[in-house]
Amino acid sequence: MGGPVAGGAARSVDRSGGVPLAGDTVQVGIAVDIPEPWGAQLTRRRIEAGDPLAVPAHVTLLGPTEIPVATLPAVEGHLAAVAAAHLPFALHLRGTGTFRPVTQVVFVAVAAGISECELLAAAIAGAPELHRETRFPYHPHVTVAQDVAPEALDKAYEDLADFSAMFEVDAFTLFSHSGQARWQPRRDFRLGG
Repeated sequence: MGGPVAGGAARSVDRSGGVPLAGDTVQVGIAVDIPEPWGAQLTRRRIEAGDPLAVPAHVTLLGPTEIPVATLPAVEGHLAAVAAAHLPFALHLRGTGTFRPVTQVVFVAVAAGISECELLAAAIAGAPELHRETRFPYHPHVTVAQDVAPEALDKAYEDLADFSAMFEVDAFTLFSHSGQARWQPRRDFRLGG
């Protein structure tokens, strides 16, 4: 997923490169990128676990949601308003956790910044276009192994037990997936606009 947001005073940065979306619907997701050097470290750990969905490390604010392409401008307007209404915050990642036995996931835990992520996720999901049924309550985290062998889950859990990173979150990113390529960053939204 993306990297740092460019353009200091800009409220948002378009990263789609003007690439049009094909079809009537598109999958979108919204996340906070994990900056370097921690992002590469956590992404590499997920790859080493054999995770076939080893996307770049992130904290999800809205999971994959299918929307009509025609609603993208309204969604982007909503996200700009959400970002403007929320201030940057410190995010502290520390240690590991798991959702086993409910789902086969090991993650790096969010130790500070939980309520800020929860407030952002709730505000984002407030748009009618982005409403979706969820199987589980929102729990901010960084997945480092999912749906891999139990031994790989155990190893990720143990290897990252002492992990710690603290950084400021000053933006979130809208990603899109048309079914023809991997998740692509579409637009960054700077907090406090």
